[in-house]
Amino acid sequence: MFYIKIADLKIRIRNKFEYAYRLCKDYVIEEPSGVDLDVSVSDEEIQKEMNDAEIKVSPAYAEGICIYRNICKELPLRFDAYLLHSALIEYEGRGYAFAAKSGTGKSTHISLWKKVFGEKVRIINGDKPIIRCINGEFVAYGTPWCGKEGFSVNDSVPLRALCFIERDKENSISRMPAEDAVMRLFNQILIPNDIETVNKLFPLLDKTLATVPCYLLRCNMEDEAAIVSYNGMK
Repeated sequence: MFYIKIADLKIRIRNKFEYAYRLCKDYVIEEPSGVDLDVSVSDEEIQKEMNDAEIKVSPAYAEGICIYRNICKELPLRFDAYLLHSALIEYEGRGYAFAAKSGTGKSTHISLWKKVFGEKVRIINGDKPIIRCINGEFVAYGTPWCGKEGFSVNDSVPLRALCFIERDKENSISRMPAEDAVMRLFNQILIPNDIETVNKLFPLLDKTLATVPCYLLRCNMEDEAAIVSYNGMK
């Protein structure tokens, strides 16, 4: 058992395998006086994750996935928050989240920002940040679950833009109306399977689209893509 702090939430993890602790080591805290969430994973959940995985995974790895899923199930209902499958960077104090279908190249794109703009760019999370509404504003948080590249910083940033990426030969970016961004956003979140949580999540997503500007970036893998992306969203 150990404790972590993510998205300003203190969480007790009742793990079975050491892998979970190693995964979360940068987010581990001393035992707090109280916790916001108490998370554990059953043997049945681990086995189901192993059975459903597209590739063979160990019980320890499966537990790590289940731990985060069980955390994320509680986020909309209790904390005005949700998991967004995206790559999150900070530049000039602003958070930019890049979302795309798997294999489109969001990790490559944020690496281009790092290459073009240098050390002023921080990659907060490479794959699964948490988005939380606090006092009417959306804040994005790094988490230990960050993709195969391991891009993860235990920090937060105000979310100032949400950018959906498509591959193209030329680079272009345009502002998206909220109604055009809805389905793209839905494709990048964990949809709960109980109606109570759905009824909390969907208004939260509506508020995201009403508050955070959304963009469609069509881009290649050249340095210019980062420049076009930045100029379109700054």
